[in-house]
Parts: sequence; structure tokens; C-alpha cells
Amino acid sequence: MSAMVVSFFLRFKRKAHPLGAVLLLVLAPLLLSGPATAQVRGLPDFTELVDQVGPSVVNIRTLEKVSARSAEDGSGMDEEMLEFFRRFGLPVPPNLPRQPPRSGRPQPEEQPRGVGSGFILSADGYIMTNAHVVDGADEVLVTLTDKREFKARLVGTDKRTDVAVVKIEATGLPAVKVGDVNRLKVGEWVMAIGSPFGLENTVTAGIVSAKQRDTGDYLPLIQTDVAINPGNSGGPLINLRGEVVGINSQIYSRSGGYMGIAFAIPIDEAIRVSEQLRTSGRVTRGRIGVQIDQVTKEVAEAIGLGKPQGALVRGVETGSPAEKAGVEAGDIITRVDGKAIEKSTDLPRVVGSLKPGSRSTLSVFRRGASRDLTVTIGEFEAEKPVARKEREDKPRSGAAPALGLTVTDLTEAQKQELKLKGGVRVESAVEAAARAGLREGDVILALANVEVASVREFEALLGKLEKGKPVHVLFRRGEWAQYAVIRPLR
Repeated sequence: MSAMVVSFFLRFKRKAHPLGAVLLLVLAPLLLSGPATAQVRGLPDFTELVDQVGPSVVNIRTLEKVSARSAEDGSGMDEEMLEFFRRFGLPVPPNLPRQPPRSGRPQPEEQPRGVGSGFILSADGYIMTNAHVVDGADEVLVTLTDKREFKARLVGTDKRTDVAVVKIEATGLPAVKVGDVNRLKVGEWVMAIGSPFGLENTVTAGIVSAKQRDTGDYLPLIQTDVAINPGNSGGPLINLRGEVVGINSQIYSRSGGYMGIAFAIPIDEAIRVSEQLRTSGRVTRGRIGVQIDQVTKEVAEAIGLGKPQGALVRGVETGSPAEKAGVEAGDIITRVDGKAIEKSTDLPRVVGSLKPGSRSTLSVFRRGASRDLTVTIGEFEAEKPVARKEREDKPRSGAAPALGLTVTDLTEAQKQELKLKGGVRVESAVEAAARAGLREGDVILALANVEVASVREFEALLGKLEKGKPVHVLFRRGEWAQYAVIRPLR
């Protein structure tokens, strides 16, 4: 385009056209600026942000105590020879000359364990970082940008959100400003400050690639293309207003280093966790005791739910708040206290934020209809595996050749073990049933949204279904329930 304009001017000059000089004066600045200069003017300047937020970012080093090795495990061997075998991955010969053991009892030695980052939450010395940065450390050392170093006290960690809080004895520290994650937009410029590979106060920048990434049970993470490497963990993600909007926590990598995808914990979630850690040293979460799965489009259409939404209950823990509230395997939880559950990962986050002992309303979709159940929220604790017993006797059987199924009645012992009132056990699943994912040992609880208590009911219901049409079944496998759609061959 510039060459065309220059040619235009030359023609005007040769003809001594009076407009030539005027056009040259008007358009010359545009030609001189060009698209490259305009693009540079649009790039953000991070220098003021670094001056503003940099002093609030800290380097975190962790140490662990390692006992001196005894002569039996090779500590008495010549160190140069040992290093040779370690470096080349060779087995240590049993007859390698050993050094005489040192006198006295060996004392534990503190060795470097890892390097991470963090940022100052309050002027009186509270610092936030990742739980995995300080996990298992015997000593935590915090270094400020002015090179002062402090031994930190661990206030608390929460591995489920990967958030930790440590405390140093100092005052007048420059605390960060906390931003509003809800205002954060995809495509927005962000900056990170941290200690990748131990290189303190390293600044990198990029944009927000996505929000609400489901990479964990309790946190929808922020995805960015900011260069994040080992050592950046625990450092702040900062917007152009100088506010912290996240904690750099994870990367997607096949090499162990940066590959263009990084994840940060939203600061609002992290602050809620940190407040509990500072108050009690631990995080309390609500639970209702269900195993859940996603609702697929195929299942949603088959059972009359409409669109895929909610969390499919695959199993209900015995004695749990959900069981006491009347939640059943196969239910789809669509709302909690009126808040929509759009996808299965929303449920543990919403329930986890509720206070144990409080009462909440669950809206569930069950066999074509919605209903509300009142549940008393329990406190989260690790679930214990449930032992299973072998089948004791052989029950009566029936067949559904069009579906590729052979089923049997449940024995009383099986009903008691599985805590079921009825259902039919799959003895074999071939062709259409096998393609749908059913297999021997599954227990069919419902067929086409109708409960099935016995083989007789199963066969009677089959006779009412339109032949050749897909049919959805609710079945239980082990302790958990799920849906499948069987498509018979025509």
C-alpha cells in the first residue's frame, strides 16, 4: 500500500499538481508511522506493575532433615567413587572400598528440598503460597526482595485446593491488593512474578486463555499462557490494575517445563481457604456422601431431562446425609439451595462451601419428575472402601435376546449386601447390551424410567416397549449407579 501511495505522489510531482504538496503533508505522518508502530503502541507496559507489586512477592526455600547414612547403606564408601556410579546409573559393587566410619552418633543434616514463590497477604507477615511448595518441609525460609530472610511458621495447608499460609515475624510489609476474579476476562493481559528454577523476581506475562477450567474437585482454575516453570508455584497472577487475581499453581507439560499452558487458583477461592487456615489451621468442608458422574446428552434426552445438566448420582454412601435425605442412585441433582448445578463438578464445590450441620435443599430429577429433598450437610472426611461378598446361591433367570441380556433375580443375601429392595442381576451382556457398556455382575434397577424389582417385572416391561427402539437402563456396578442406552439392531 505504501508503494502505491509513493507512486501516486510521484505522478503528482511530475505534473506539478497543486494538490500534491497538500496530500504529502496530510498523509506523510501515516506512512511514517506504519502498522508496526501502531501495534507497538497498543502493547502494555509492565514496568509500573513490577515496581508496584514486586516488593510483595517472596522467594520460599524449604529444607528437610536427612539422617546421616550408616555404613550399611554405603555412607562409608569413597564419595568420588559413589558419585561416579550415581552419575552413570551403575550398580554399586559390593566390594567397593569403604571409608572408616565416623566416630560418634550421626546427626540429622538439613538439606535443600525445593524452591517456590509466595506473596504477602498482610503487613504483619502472613504469606500465601501453594501447599505443594511447603508440604513435607521441616523448615521454611522466606526471602524478601530487600534480601532479608526469615524462618517461617506454617499456619496451615489445604491439599485439596493447593493453598497454604505461612507466617514470618515482621511488620510493615507491603501487602498485595486482591482483585475481583469476576471482572477477569478471557484475553486480558496478566503478569506473573516468581522464582522459576530458583531465579528470584522473574517477571513473565501473557493473557488469560480461559476461565473455569475443571482440573480439580474444588477449584475451577484460570488458564493462561504466561510462562510458568518449577519455582513459580505459589507466586501471584496479576492484572493490569496491579491486583492479584490468582496463585500460579500448575502447568500442562510433557517435558516438565513450560509448554504454553498454565493454571492459577482463583484468588477469591484462595482467600476463603486462607481465612479458615488463619482462624483454625484447617479447612472445613461440607459433604453429603454421594459418588457422582456427568450427565451426557444422550442420557439427558433418553430420560426426559432435556439438556445435559446436573450431577448423576452413581452411589449413595451408607448412613450419609444424602441417604438420610432420601437421595437414591440414579437421581440427578440439578440444584442446591436454588443454585443451578450445570455440570457434575459444580456439586462438590457448592456442597463443599456449605457449613457442616446446616440444612439445604437438593432438587433432584428422578424417573421423569423433579422433587426437593432436605439434607443436613455433613463434614467432609475420607471415604472408606466397602468390602464385597461372593454370591451365595443361584437365582431364577430370564432373557432379553433383542437387548442381548440374560438376567437373574437378586437373592436375599445380595439385596441385603447391596442395600437394595429389588433389581435384576446381569448374567451375560452381548451384542447391543455389550455395546452399551453393560457386563456380567451389573444390577439393573430401572428400565425406561420404570423401576424393576424382579425378572418377572423386567420381562413384563420389555413386552410393552416398542421393538427396535433404543431403551435406557439405570444399572448399578459395585457400589455406584449409572445410565446406559441400549440400541438394538434392526
